[in-house]
Amino acid sequence: MKKFKIYCGGEFIETSKELDVVNPYSNSVFAKTYYASSENLETAISKAQQVQLDMQKLPSFKRYEALKYISDELKARIDYFAEILALESGKPMKYAKGEIMRSHQTFLVAAEECKRLPGEVMSLDWTPAGEGKHGVVRYFPVGLVAGIAPFNFPMNLAVHKLAPAIAAGCPIILKPSTNTPLSTLALAELIDETDLPKGAVSILPMDRKTGNQLVIDDRFKLLSFTGSPHVGWMMKADAGRKKVVLELGGNAGMIITKTADIDKAVATAVIGGFAYSGQVCIHAQRIYVAKEIFDEFSARFVKEVNKLKLGDPMDDDTQISSMIDEANAMRVEAWVDEAVSDGAKIICGGKREGTYYHPTVLIDTKPKMKVCSLEVFGPVVTLEPFASFEDAISEVNNSEFGLQAGVFTNDIHEMDYAFERLDVGGVIINDSPIFRVDHMPYGGVKDSGLGREGIKYAIMDMMEAKILVR
Repeated sequence: MKKFKIYCGGEFIETSKELDVVNPYSNSVFAKTYYASSENLETAISKAQQVQLDMQKLPSFKRYEALKYISDELKARIDYFAEILALESGKPMKYAKGEIMRSHQTFLVAAEECKRLPGEVMSLDWTPAGEGKHGVVRYFPVGLVAGIAPFNFPMNLAVHKLAPAIAAGCPIILKPSTNTPLSTLALAELIDETDLPKGAVSILPMDRKTGNQLVIDDRFKLLSFTGSPHVGWMMKADAGRKKVVLELGGNAGMIITKTADIDKAVATAVIGGFAYSGQVCIHAQRIYVAKEIFDEFSARFVKEVNKLKLGDPMDDDTQISSMIDEANAMRVEAWVDEAVSDGAKIICGGKREGTYYHPTVLIDTKPKMKVCSLEVFGPVVTLEPFASFEDAISEVNNSEFGLQAGVFTNDIHEMDYAFERLDVGGVIINDSPIFRVDHMPYGGVKDSGLGREGIKYAIMDMMEAKILVR
């Protein structure tokens, strides 16, 4: 059984407390790593502070070289990293490889962005007081960054904290999910091979009590958290004066109008609703279909959902595999059963087998049901008809969340109306709300978060403007 050392202050170490890593598909321990103690965290903080000025002074070409090296090696070693990711997360291999490629691209974008860090020369003589003066605005690294990443994209969502921190010149300590720590610990091997100052990056699995130090310790100048809304907003309340970026959950809506290309809408909705068993914060959870095409769409949608292949995530043909653990599968089962008892109807799926929950489609739901109002984070989709486009927009907005929404329409006026009226961070036209490329601004409103990820936008959060007047 392979053991992965943790990466603390630029060194790979073992600790006295082992962490078993379970394969969700087999429900068996397949690897071990270690929990970092509070003393290990203190070592990482101390090392990061020692090299903070070195990171700030590191020339852009040096940051570029490090980021580009990591990017290239991820691509070259895709099978190695994808296997680790699939085993620890239960993510089907086709999606695991896709995530490693996205991580490769995210580091590549960060490498390019570190060549054009922001700066500005501005005239100050707009008023008499500024006559004869001008300003030079430079952006400086904010300081030590705390990153907390979730289980569902254990590599790429961690990379969205690591890569911009390196590009901005900030040391960073990352806490991966204890369910899925191995892919980022394997990534640490690549980071350690670069010329970055030792101690600039630490990757430390931690229990909740130790990890909370990332939130409350004032030596951290920015906290970047991806996870549940409940935990995220509590962290913000406890974070003190540090900057906070929250990328939280959602129950994304998708609108299918009567002008839509139904073939494309059906195919896209199946992927958007059930990729990685719906354990994606922008998965298409609530689908609203124009009443004129509702029967046709729902019949074709269910037909395609029933074709999804369930099985071993290591099989290249598998499309749906286990959820992260049985507790979450049982939670989804309970939410669906509760909806059915309140009048909803299952037209597909609705069955659990251990950590599997079969792809499930519900109709006749009500907005107050958990499967509509909360984030299912599982393979469940609701289908409901709408009478007018305005009604559909209102239904999508009838949520505490606002991450992304998808709209299938060939009417440019509806596109514009959706962009103006949908209360979300991103409107995706003729595609699923699950669409994301890694350099676009990504984040939500309401309970879906605060701030934006996407390399350039994350870099801006990790820097502070300073003006020289002369």
